[in-house]
Amino acid sequence: MVFSAEFLLDWLATYLWAFCRIAAMLMVMVAIGSRTTPTRIRLFYALAITLAVLPVLPPGPADIALFSMASALVILQQVLIGIAIGTISVFVVQTFVVAGQVIAMQTSLGFASMADPMNGQSSPVVGQFYVLLVTLLFLGVDGHLLMIEMIVRSFDTLPVSMSGLFAADYEKLAGWFSLMFSAALAFSIASMVAMLLVNLSFGIMTKAAPQLNIFSLGFSISMVFGLFVLWVTMANVPIHFENQWLRGIDSICELLNNVCEKP
Repeated sequence: MVFSAEFLLDWLATYLWAFCRIAAMLMVMVAIGSRTTPTRIRLFYALAITLAVLPVLPPGPADIALFSMASALVILQQVLIGIAIGTISVFVVQTFVVAGQVIAMQTSLGFASMADPMNGQSSPVVGQFYVLLVTLLFLGVDGHLLMIEMIVRSFDTLPVSMSGLFAADYEKLAGWFSLMFSAALAFSIASMVAMLLVNLSFGIMTKAAPQLNIFSLGFSISMVFGLFVLWVTMANVPIHFENQWLRGIDSICELLNNVCEKP
């Protein structure tokens, strides 16, 4: 069996364009795209997925040569699409990081921070605890498999071409910053109100008995109440994660031209 050079170049172009979109998403998305996963593992994972789904992918644009400026623009568009999809999953998890930072400041646990291997910077332990919990929920509901399925089906709804996402799509992606902070506030509002009542009680005690050293007692008691509040509000994590993850799925479907509606 003899393959012509034109056939090999077309096959390689189709594989490369699909690989760029899938690999860009895997390099950014939750769990797989974190710094705890070696880059080589992510690379081989992207290569294997692309090779497995290549037979069911539609052919790429035939009028674009592999080694041309137009092909470079196509690759850039595929990378931007993959990054946008993976970033939405990061926003879902970062919602709970912001909520953990707010709760840590209110419960006097903000001083307890350590290096976050996923972000490469220091963050409160409460935020890292929520990150681990939400990551387990993300993997438990097969969120990574759903994202891989949607990125593969996106080649039908958003074909490979020099035109990718539009300005309105990037505007929707930027709107996730407000969604992230509003969801974090909704998750942490119960803890904030509870700690506000505790601090108000300390203020009344200090006014009634000025001889009490509020600085020595209030710090330790606030920490105990803070841990109690974290334990009580733990049951709300799956509910808030479900709501935020459903928002993320809707956003991904809109960016990929309603890929979820395709049978």
